[in-house]
Amino acid sequence: MPTFDPSDTFYVYAMKAPVWEFKFGDLLAKFHIMHDAIGFHHVQSGLNLTMEWYELFQLFNCTFPHELANETLVWCNQGAACIYDGIDEKHWQQNGTLVKVAEITGDMFNKFANWTEWDNNTGIVYETWTVRNEPDGPLWFDSWECATWVLRAFETLGSLGAKFNHSVHLNYTRMNLYSKEPLYLGNASTIFGDPQYKQLAEEILNFYRLFQSHQTLPNLLVSLIEAFTEIVIEGKFYLYYNDAYWLLPMAEPYFGLTYEETPLP
Repeated sequence: MPTFDPSDTFYVYAMKAPVWEFKFGDLLAKFHIMHDAIGFHHVQSGLNLTMEWYELFQLFNCTFPHELANETLVWCNQGAACIYDGIDEKHWQQNGTLVKVAEITGDMFNKFANWTEWDNNTGIVYETWTVRNEPDGPLWFDSWECATWVLRAFETLGSLGAKFNHSVHLNYTRMNLYSKEPLYLGNASTIFGDPQYKQLAEEILNFYRLFQSHQTLPNLLVSLIEAFTEIVIEGKFYLYYNDAYWLLPMAEPYFGLTYEETPLP
């Protein structure tokens, strides 16, 4: 990360664009499925920087595991904040948002850069799902993705002294599962390593087999029907969170996509 003179000035931008815009254009924006990032403009040099939190192995791989030949599961669900030169104004403005939200000093930016490295080293797992008891109800599990990173980053900048423009209102996408109280099943190494958990391991394997990406179209359609049956009719979802598996007793409405406003710090 670059460092700057403590007395320098940065403009901070909230940036949003539709997920997979490169493939679908603005289609997912119509459903409020948005990717979030932060832009920084260094006033003294004119340097622009973009920071965004990415799933390192694509969204599907972070949401569902791969089944190995030995009948175990491997998760490719790492995530990290990435920084690169420039702000692609057309990309963010055309179908999304590019709005100034704060000004900070070079000292604040340098400290924020240190926080970003710390955050990358401690929060390394991408988590797609937010799990709640019901819409707007108690939170069981929080997601850990681009939007929650931006929220953490803004909170950190606020704690460093950044003054935000509260006339700006920002919404964030969440993919929600709705469940009664989750049941802890055990950590992954125990479930897939201890013979006494063989039946449970098979149940989890059977569940995630429905979401394997390399399926023929007929098999995929069958898998989707079976997944609907297990999640909605039988009310079961096996969640992987912090290297452990949980059984979610699903409750209506089972799944929901929300685009919630969160005030700036």
